[in-house]
Amino acid sequence: MTVLVLVGTAKGGFIFEGSPSRRSWKMRGPFFEGFDTYDMIGEEGDERPALYAGVNTWTWGPVIYKSKDSGHTWRKAKNHPRFPKKNPHQLSVKRIWNLQVDRGKRLYAGVEPAALFVSEDDSNTWEGFDSLNFHQTRKEWQPGNGGLCLHTIIVHPNQGKKIRVGISAVGVLGSDDGGEKWRFMNKNIRADFLPEKYPEYGQCVHKIDFNPSRPDALFLQNHGGVYLSKNFGENWQEIGRSLPSDFGFPIGAHPHEPDKVYVVPVKGETRYPPNGEFQLWVSQDSGKRWFKSSRGLPQRSYFNVLREAMAMDGEEPCGIYVGCTNGQVFYSIDDDKSWQKMAENLPRIYSVSCVNT
Repeated sequence: MTVLVLVGTAKGGFIFEGSPSRRSWKMRGPFFEGFDTYDMIGEEGDERPALYAGVNTWTWGPVIYKSKDSGHTWRKAKNHPRFPKKNPHQLSVKRIWNLQVDRGKRLYAGVEPAALFVSEDDSNTWEGFDSLNFHQTRKEWQPGNGGLCLHTIIVHPNQGKKIRVGISAVGVLGSDDGGEKWRFMNKNIRADFLPEKYPEYGQCVHKIDFNPSRPDALFLQNHGGVYLSKNFGENWQEIGRSLPSDFGFPIGAHPHEPDKVYVVPVKGETRYPPNGEFQLWVSQDSGKRWFKSSRGLPQRSYFNVLREAMAMDGEEPCGIYVGCTNGQVFYSIDDDKSWQKMAENLPRIYSVSCVNT
């Protein structure tokens, strides 16, 4: 089994191919050279999985690239997520933020300004979820610091018509009928920056993740607050009050241990780690207790980890990978006991994902 670590950056995409022990890595790239690459993903379960990249170019606009040979070569897709030329809000796609492939091989794309698209024919054609994209409250949606972006797509692995999305700064929206109807799902999530702390919508959700073996349990990192939902987003409970900061961007659910979850706390005002020490925090009991994991990480650091830049490979023991805004990639292959550096001097890192081949 070979692990590919896909790294999207401000200057293109990189692929790191691990040795069987995952102690040495070969780098390929950059691909899409010079272009913002916000997300790179791969299909799971295939010997030669298809890879996809969301690339924001200044020549063709936001486009999808795909590879059929484990990322050795890439070609631009025939079509890309786009709003109809005539639409109620005169919207046009500015950036592709997030890509996901569900068990039915449907490819989803979350974009800015916040909208969701799906392709059922390997990105040859795309269809928008109009009831979400042109939601009746859309005129009231406000952007987060990074823009009005749909950055998280969760499709229930056992009930494919259940979809949850995260939008900054709108919150969580969900559909239970395959995207025909959508509702806000922000119960008990704080919005400290608004006069009303618990509004129906307006929360700045940063990322959501789940363990496929227990998909109804969702973990959420908010703009202030870490949360758990035990019922696929119907309501939420806060689980991060003992952390050194409840602000951060990524959150990751361990693929083998359903109660294990990782966050990367940063200070909300400065966007760097508390006390200038790079640190991950891990809980083994769904947030009741948290422990610092920092052995091998820089003792002095003033960088950040963005929302899409943490991933796990699903091996035994599980590999955990984080990419930093200063161009470094760190990883642990002993279940967070210690960390090693995989790469440095890359451009600003937007995303990290893993594919097992």
